[in-house]
Amino acid sequence: MPEPVLLKLGGSVLTRKGGSGEIRYDTLESVSREIGLRGAIPLLIVHGAGSCGHPEAHRYGLMQGLTGKNREGVMVTHRAVSRLNAALVDALTEQGISAVGIPPLASCYAESGRIRSMEWRNLREMMNRFLVPVLHGDVVMDGERGVTIVSGDQLVVYLAGVLGISRVGLATDVPGVLECGQVVPEITPESADRLCFNSSSSTDVTGGMEGKVQELVRLAREGVRSEIFHVSRLGAFLDGEPHGGTVVRAG
Repeated sequence: MPEPVLLKLGGSVLTRKGGSGEIRYDTLESVSREIGLRGAIPLLIVHGAGSCGHPEAHRYGLMQGLTGKNREGVMVTHRAVSRLNAALVDALTEQGISAVGIPPLASCYAESGRIRSMEWRNLREMMNRFLVPVLHGDVVMDGERGVTIVSGDQLVVYLAGVLGISRVGLATDVPGVLECGQVVPEITPESADRLCFNSSSSTDVTGGMEGKVQELVRLAREGVRSEIFHVSRLGAFLDGEPHGGTVVRAG
């Protein structure tokens, strides 16, 4: 069986992040076409929320937890990102990919903003049978806060660990981690603290590129290498070819 792949699609790739829930259907189609061209591979996809979830989570203050006044935000935020998930699953299906949307809200439990448990055996069985689970950053129940937002990047780290996946790729709207306008070719846990990140003008309740690198450094410490690249280089990543992006790995 081919090596399993965990692919994260950034929310800024799939949506117009500065807008209000505008999905980039052309990008969904092109990404799905690239995946479909590779035939059946054991694949797990996670995607970010972009403008289908981040503005809602921010508006209701869900990162700070559940209060008597923001319960509605759980439904509103989950519904927003679920709409994006359904659109991606549809695009993948049109390319002959057996994709199935899996909402983390239904099976993920967190404490103080970090995943503590999540059902993953169903995902392993799906991948073994060449079904493609498609998960997303989501609002989930939190034993300390009531609710929290679990990012797609945190899901990547957790799922790569429990499923034993060693090929991890993150497709973004930039060519890699940038410093002074240049791609940083390699990041290790030792070098990550020296990086200087530019802030984004778009609403991102999960930390943007800095939050992404922090999560991937966790993965590197567990011995799992990950790669960040521009979405236009998705085919190169899937083929195991150079993509000109950033590799995050143990030193």
